[in-house]
Amino acid sequence: MENAVASPNYNYKVIRQFTVMSVVWGIVGMAVGVFIAAQLAWPALNFNIPWLSFGRLRPLHTNAVIFAFGGSALMGTSYYVVQRTCNAVLAFPKLAAFSFWGWQVVIVAAAITLPMGFTSTKEYAELEWPIDILITLVWLAYATVFFTTIAKRRTSHIYVANWFYGAFIIAIALLHVVNNLAVPVSLMKSYSAYSGSIDAMVQWWYGHNAVGFFLTAGFLGMMYYYIPVQAQRPVYSYRLSIVHFWALIAVYMWAGPHHLHYSSLPDWAQSLGMVFSIVLLAPSWGGMINGMMTLSGAWHKLRTDPIIRFMIVALSFYGMSTFEGPMMAIKTVNALSHNTDWTIGHVHAGALGWVAMITIGATYVMVPRLFERKQMYSISWINTHFWLSTIGTVLYIASMWVSGIMQGLMWRAVNTDGTLTYNFVQEMVERHPFYIIRLLGGIIFLSGMILMALNVYKTIRAENDCHGDDNVQQAA
Repeated sequence: MENAVASPNYNYKVIRQFTVMSVVWGIVGMAVGVFIAAQLAWPALNFNIPWLSFGRLRPLHTNAVIFAFGGSALMGTSYYVVQRTCNAVLAFPKLAAFSFWGWQVVIVAAAITLPMGFTSTKEYAELEWPIDILITLVWLAYATVFFTTIAKRRTSHIYVANWFYGAFIIAIALLHVVNNLAVPVSLMKSYSAYSGSIDAMVQWWYGHNAVGFFLTAGFLGMMYYYIPVQAQRPVYSYRLSIVHFWALIAVYMWAGPHHLHYSSLPDWAQSLGMVFSIVLLAPSWGGMINGMMTLSGAWHKLRTDPIIRFMIVALSFYGMSTFEGPMMAIKTVNALSHNTDWTIGHVHAGALGWVAMITIGATYVMVPRLFERKQMYSISWINTHFWLSTIGTVLYIASMWVSGIMQGLMWRAVNTDGTLTYNFVQEMVERHPFYIIRLLGGIIFLSGMILMALNVYKTIRAENDCHGDDNVQQAA
């Protein structure tokens, strides 16, 4: 059993910094997302300014929400969890500080270079080679701090959350270095070391595993710590958590080719990606069920605790999106879904429903402990935030599902003479109302994030009122 009373021995400074900046970057990244969603509904909103064009702001949006918001949250929570579960002070405090400031420099560099049009053109890896080198240095510092803290632990056991965080750190280091191998030709321009189909294969080995390890394994580490903390319950099945870990790690690496169905990639590679994607359903749902069942005996808390609601809805979206993903990887389904808005809906079911909501829940758990407060400034604001997030997410993904399936069906419709029934403009016109609904969903979700930022600010500014014991149970 872990005593969660704040201890002066733990290094909370860097965690506070990461936590605050994850909230800030979350608002920035989602605001850019709302703006480009508005551009898709009304293209004139780019005002004919190159650096406000969709093509430049879209990678800024994805990098901001994945690496600025998500990355800051992952680094902050992993530093918190590894100290608490290992009963050890964070190793190398100066290196930990470098990991924070270096990461913020990376984010600012991305915010400057991407709108200017400096890009490698690789999905989720658009940043050019000087920034890639800085990312590598920061990541090495982060890994050194994390694994050295585990090495100096004062407990015999390495809690399962640390296994997920550790796998995420190692896999992302491997993915980043291999995918970004390039030949620089100037300060802000380089060419990939790979060519043709090989480049595409390496890119989507990276791209899907950025989802698999950055947006799944890391946040599962978050789930395995913060749900038991908030529920005051042990993990339902510790054995299942270990099986879940090894199955997920073994299978996820091979799923990338499903992004390249019906491409010049060899058929056997496409089929291999499809098979491993379908197999992924089992370990994914194992983790989802384990998280859900951790609340066994504590379901009554859903009535009064909006933080628990965030976490349980996050798990629900995780289960849903990890069912939808393998289904969309099946070639016959992919023939309809590929390059449509259905894919956008799927991505955001995971990004808004799973990643953002589990992060929000973890942040609400952690902020009072980091700043020695009894609780968040306003529980009713958290409840309001929950409904804003849930309604915003449902509007977003439902509109994209309907739009995407309609889009795919219109593309496939042919007349008796074999000519296309609909042209490009016709299907664009039909999708327009759904783009407005998607924009509305994004605005609602963003408003919840702004309310959260105000709640965090008010909590930090409140007079010191050190919280009491919250003896967290952890099953071994």
